Amino acid sequence: MKMISDSTLICLMLASLAACGKKSSTPADSTGKPDTVITVVTPPDPATAVTEGFFKDGWTAKRFTAPAFNEANAPASVNATVNVDASTTVTKISPALFGNNANLYMTQMVTAPALLSHITKLHPGIIRFPGGNISSVYFWNAAPGNAPADAPANLPDMNGNMAGAGYWYGRNNDSWTLSLDNYYNMLQQTGNEGIITLNYGYARYGNSANPAAAAAHLAADWVRYDNGRTQYWEIGNESNGTWQAGYRIDQSQNKDGQPMLITGELYGRHAKIFIDSLRKAATEIGKTIYIGVQLLEQEPASWATATDKSWNSGVLQQTGNAADFFIVHSYYTPFNTNSTPLEILATANAVTKKMYDHVNTAVQTAGVNARPIALTEWNIFATGSKQMVSQIAGIHAVLVLEELMKNKFGMASRWDLANAWDNGNDHGLFSTGDAASGESKWEPRPTFHYLYFLQKTLGDRCINATSTDADILAYASTFSSGEISTVLVNKGNMQKDVQLTFKNFNTGTRFYWYTLTGGEGVTGFGRKVFVNGSGPSGPAGGPQNYEAVKANAANTNNGVKVSLPPMSVVYVVTEKK
Repeated sequence: MKMISDSTLICLMLASLAACGKKSSTPADSTGKPDTVITVVTPPDPATAVTEGFFKDGWTAKRFTAPAFNEANAPASVNATVNVDASTTVTKISPALFGNNANLYMTQMVTAPALLSHITKLHPGIIRFPGGNISSVYFWNAAPGNAPADAPANLPDMNGNMAGAGYWYGRNNDSWTLSLDNYYNMLQQTGNEGIITLNYGYARYGNSANPAAAAAHLAADWVRYDNGRTQYWEIGNESNGTWQAGYRIDQSQNKDGQPMLITGELYGRHAKIFIDSLRKAATEIGKTIYIGVQLLEQEPASWATATDKSWNSGVLQQTGNAADFFIVHSYYTPFNTNSTPLEILATANAVTKKMYDHVNTAVQTAGVNARPIALTEWNIFATGSKQMVSQIAGIHAVLVLEELMKNKFGMASRWDLANAWDNGNDHGLFSTGDAASGESKWEPRPTFHYLYFLQKTLGDRCINATSTDADILAYASTFSSGEISTVLVNKGNMQKDVQLTFKNFNTGTRFYWYTLTGGEGVTGFGRKVFVNGSGPSGPAGGPQNYEAVKANAANTNNGVKVSLPPMSVVYVVTEKK
């Protein structure tokens, strides 16, 4: 009788797990139960997309640290599944996507410790300045009443009627406004960096012999004064717009033969003058800067101005490959329309993809090289039901950021940190304390909380996630430390109980989640947000001590399952084995 060796006996005993001398081979999909073990392969990072470019230079690996938590019950059964695929990395997430806009009418900022504290905790990364249309009438190095001698006292409006220019000044230290130096101080105190929008309008309405050169010189002097504190510079703001200073000029005061109305071709010619001056200034001080030019984000409507209809082609024909990045703006929903929650939420995917495609088509048609895309203003235009200050605006913000990641935008900055109540048609992330709002000054609005918990739980690499339920939108990311973050949005009016399944991932012992619901649990527009049941004490906003809100947590023995209330966002982080 042939004897069996000890080593052979051991191999036979282990045969149920694996062939002797070989790694185990099990299905690539995991139900989320820790006893399902697979061989995890680290996917390679894809090359940085051209449309992301240098905006990802600040990318850093993120490690997940388990938060303080309350033991919670996961649902016993589910009626939907979200599949998370960690076998492929879509992109490393650009740290420049979470920006916001400051403006010149939100106080000196550094005199508002509560505001600085919230901004520091949120850490948008980039804060744009001086903000919107004001950029076109802003003189960074002047004190109030001391505009350049060649800046006319009156400017024409869109209809040609002359009115006071209404210039703004960087050396204004009044308490109600924001000086340039305090903008820099605010960035330093909150740990953020800037993107600066230069005064292009001055190249149009200036009445010197060469207004474009004068405006470019002023901009270059700002680069010198900045001395490397700011990397990103925009040439103008929405210069195609009929509402913008410089769209129409008083030709009787113009000395270089410019047309009454701006064109993309003219802006492009002027942009090259700016670019040359800015680069010369940066070289002199030994700093690297990146310069952006404005494009339109969508095909102009049939009723659009002739300026809009030829804007992109004119700009690109003139600037060619001179600019470093392309700028677009979008307010996603139809202007001044009482849009419903579902109408608003649907725009995040549709409009973001449409913007990306439109810019790339314009660039290809013009025969110039692709460049990083910066969405330097975005929000919603929906009005009539206090949409802008509602929890729906917060959900929309989360969806937009996730879609920007998927579509590989380089940079984005939401409009804006603070504005004015206007019966709830207020884009501000924070309240300015208007009496009609019932809010205290600098109180974070619902959107702040949706963005805060998104960034708190977001990994550093975007991966794919798909849902079996049309009402559930799913997004996922991984941490460099191995955990998976999943963002689940229930845009329906019924609770959904969801199980997460994973590909190329072994679940660890626990998963953690934060559930954000708006209003009093309703699916309409509410001014409150509750985080794991914790909400505001007043009529609006979220939990006052949002940092201290504990996560919910459960063991993964029965899988990773969470309940999604109607119109909610749930952020889930699952430990690795």
